Amino acid sequence: MSYKVGPADELSEGEALLVPASESGASEDIAVFHAEDGNFYALQDECTHEVASLSDGWIEGCEVECPIHSSSFDLRTGKVQCMPATVDARTYKVAVVDGNLELDI
Repeated sequence: MSYKVGPADELSEGEALLVPASESGASEDIAVFHAEDGNFYALQDECTHEVASLSDGWIEGCEVECPIHSSSFDLRTGKVQCMPATVDARTYKVAVVDGNLELDI
């Protein structure tokens, strides 16, 4: 199942967008990121360490840092890069189709 997030050009490089589960039909909220490498990535929005929204975190390169305890995750793979988190984040496929971001749920 795919979900149209919106126009790709509305998400600036270095920014993130929260896609609520109630809108997308996914089982969880998803964060869509426009990384500094110019690509778009999507991860589960909730940090695996403690309840915090990764879409509120800081993007550097291809990593996002949790806004609460500074755990960081690779946007490409979801792998933990820095503790205190020890569990990887789930990733989702996101693509630009006809200028729009589409999330594969």
